[in-house]
Amino acid sequence: MKKMFFLLLTAISLSAVVYAQPGGFQRQTAEERVARLHQKLDSAFKLDPALMAKVDTALLVLYKKQDARMQEIFTSGERPDRETMMAERQKYTDAQEEILKAVLSAEQYAIWKEKIQPSMRPQRPGGGGGGQGGGGNQQ
Repeated sequence: MKKMFFLLLTAISLSAVVYAQPGGFQRQTAEERVARLHQKLDSAFKLDPALMAKVDTALLVLYKKQDARMQEIFTSGERPDRETMMAERQKYTDAQEEILKAVLSAEQYAIWKEKIQPSMRPQRPGGGGGGQGGGGNQQ
């Protein structure tokens, strides 16, 4: 019984060390984002491979421009305000939407917006702040 407890305690300790590594959230590269989007589109719509190759190229160029612009903003020495960053990100989101609108039918695009796109948003790691639910109807 003591051996089992010791092994369990060791396993928990090792898993805590693995999850507590410094560096936190790592942003995906442009290539990783394109591959993830490609996989989602391919599994949902089975688009023509030649068309998907063009979409992949367009998205890769877009994501690399976005990464370069974000790097430029953050290395400028001044931290931009929230509105500036949201406006900057929105430009690239709009450009991505235009690329997808050009290759998807209206029905496919509606499915993209309603079901697939929400699943593409990065999820923040758990832990850290707040309570349950964000301040609903508490009395």
